[in-house]
Amino acid sequence: MQKRYTTWNEYLRKNFGEKIFKVPIDAGFDCPNRDGTVAHGGCTFCTVSGSGDMILEPEAPIADQFAAEVKQFHKKWPGVKKYIVYFQNFTNTHAPVEVLRERFEQAVSQPDVVGISIGTRPDCLPEDVVEYLAELNERMEVWIDLGLQTTYEETSEMINRAHDYATYVDAVKRLRVHGINVCTHLINGLPGETPEMMRENVRRMILDSDIQGVKLHLLHLMKQTRLQRDYHEGRLQLMNQEDYVQVICDQLELIPKDIVIHRLTGDAPRDLIIGPMWSLKKWEVLNSIDAEMERRGAVQGCKDIRQTEHVTY
Repeated sequence: MQKRYTTWNEYLRKNFGEKIFKVPIDAGFDCPNRDGTVAHGGCTFCTVSGSGDMILEPEAPIADQFAAEVKQFHKKWPGVKKYIVYFQNFTNTHAPVEVLRERFEQAVSQPDVVGISIGTRPDCLPEDVVEYLAELNERMEVWIDLGLQTTYEETSEMINRAHDYATYVDAVKRLRVHGINVCTHLINGLPGETPEMMRENVRRMILDSDIQGVKLHLLHLMKQTRLQRDYHEGRLQLMNQEDYVQVICDQLELIPKDIVIHRLTGDAPRDLIIGPMWSLKKWEVLNSIDAEMERRGAVQGCKDIRQTEHVTY
C-alpha cells in the first residue's frame, strides 16, 4: 500500500534502486552527559546500553557485529546486497577525530556498504569532526542522526539533555554547509509536554533547521532508567495509542513532503519496557496511523508550515 508520507524505505529505493539494510553497530562510545563532560547520569529515558538494546553482539569487534547483523537480516530478506552502517547507541562523535576515523573506517570498509548513519548530539560536533564527516560525505551516503528530543528548554532540563536548542540549530547549519544529510530525533510524550507542545516541537524544528529527515519516537518507560522516578512520583503520564496516533498525524501534516520520515515509533525490548505496552505491537500502531491519515484525507505536508511561515535558515 502506498504510504501517505515519504518513508525511509521509499527514499532508499529511489536513490539506490533496491532495498538497503541499515546495520546497527556499537562502537563503544560514551555520552558527554554520562561521563561528566557536561553532566552526569545521562538522559532520564536512556538505558544502560544507550538505545542500543536491540544490537545482537554489542561487545564484538565492529566487523563481527556487522557480519552477525547481516546474517540475521538475510534470514528474512536474503536478496538484499547493499548496506548502510548505523552507529546507534550513545554519542558516536564523542571522541577525538582520530578515534572516530579509525572506527568508522572499519565499518564503511565492510563489503557492499554504501553509506553511514551516525547517531550523535548537537554539542559533540567540533569543526574537525564536521570536516571528517564532510570528507565521508564525498565518498558515500552520510546521515547524521541528531538527537534533539524537544525544543523546550524546561523539558530539556527535566530530562537532563545538557544542551540547549540554540546548540542544535547551530549544529544543523554547520553540517548543511557541507551538504551533509541531517535526521532530527523528537520524542513524543516527554514529561509535562502536551499534544500542542508536541506539534510545536515539529513547527520549530522545521522552521529553524534545514533538515532532510525526521524520526518521531514514542517515549518508552524502561527499567533501570531515571525516568522511572518521574513516573512513580506522578510527573509522567504515558500516552495511550489513540492520542499518539492523533499527534503523529498532526505532525505529519506539518512536515514538508521532501523530508524523509525515518521512523514513526520506536522499538523496545519486551523484557526492559515498563510501558506503554501497546507500543510493542508496532505494525498495529503503524496501521492505525495509516488509517487515520486516510480517514482525514491527509498526506504529509498538506499543512506544510514552510509555505505559511517564515523560514529562518
